[in-house]
Amino acid sequence: MSNWLDALTTLITQTSQNTTAILITVAQVEGSGPREPGAKMVVTAVGQFDTIGGGHLELQAIRIAREMLEESLSLSRERRLQRFSLGPSLGQCCGGVVHLAFERVTSASADYFSFLQRRLRDADDSWRLVALDDAAPPAMCDADGERLHGPGRLPTLPSLLTPSTKALGACTILRDDSGKRWLLDACLATRPQLFLFGAGHVGAAIVKALGDLPCRVVWIDEREEMFPDALPANVRIEATDTPESIVENAPDGSSFLVMTHNHALDQRLSAQILQRNGVAWFGLIGSKSKRMQFEHRLHERGIPLERLADMVCPIGIAGIVGKEPAVIAASVTAQLLQVWEQIARQQQAAATAPQLRLQLQLVSAT
Repeated sequence: MSNWLDALTTLITQTSQNTTAILITVAQVEGSGPREPGAKMVVTAVGQFDTIGGGHLELQAIRIAREMLEESLSLSRERRLQRFSLGPSLGQCCGGVVHLAFERVTSASADYFSFLQRRLRDADDSWRLVALDDAAPPAMCDADGERLHGPGRLPTLPSLLTPSTKALGACTILRDDSGKRWLLDACLATRPQLFLFGAGHVGAAIVKALGDLPCRVVWIDEREEMFPDALPANVRIEATDTPESIVENAPDGSSFLVMTHNHALDQRLSAQILQRNGVAWFGLIGSKSKRMQFEHRLHERGIPLERLADMVCPIGIAGIVGKEPAVIAASVTAQLLQVWEQIARQQQAAATAPQLRLQLQLVSAT
């Protein structure tokens, strides 16, 4: 469950507090940014919850949100879309451009966000549709575009801009037939996430095997021409020559599977994965001989032996020895399902009743 949604729902359903909040969403990223599209934070007059990446960008976003809270109601104070150039204007090393959407949220939206919270707890994906150029209430739809909640109107999009919501990624900005802007915000239920490095035959077979399973896959390779035109709905591609940055920015709890066309790249990625925290599982394609070579080289680079023990190589479940891509994919998919189900059981056993304890600061009159 998302921290921002728990915080927001608690704030606006506590009628005694009568809290107004600003929901900030990373609507679009051009180039590199501190957080991915769809990342959110909630800002109130006295606090904030979750993060859009920290740094000067977040400080500026909080300042704008508080200005919106202080000023009288108007369209510009209800919704806002602002562009931030991280390099020149904010001095952040990411160097990209980030578009942030700002929404004023009050107790009038309590049913809307409580409904979204229940859907995500039931592992149902939802898409929020928010008009950015008028103050219409937000709507919510499913992957087929069917309205789920909210009196807000749905946009009439040009025929060339009406793919299924599943194909539109985590978050995007659309324009309707009249030219007005809409935020299409994918609020996706928590599922295991795999970062798969390598678009060769085995990688393609694994993507196909995972296509109908309850997981999300980010498929990475520098060779854009290696990716097929058609992809499963749960797969997103990243054609990049800096795959190490994807390891660095992957959320905690992610799984990693490395099988690139280059052993030197495999080694660099392995080192970065083993040096970071929050890795649910890490698999490296290869033989026992490759494992021994990598263990020696990685240990020379400062990777402790106890971390090297977390590297799964060879990959796949025991007893399946076929080398055909489809056979390897079946074996690795079964292994991933075992790992993810074990993690889910551990999380369920450790979880207590979902209670959010907000440390609300009360501003006393002076």
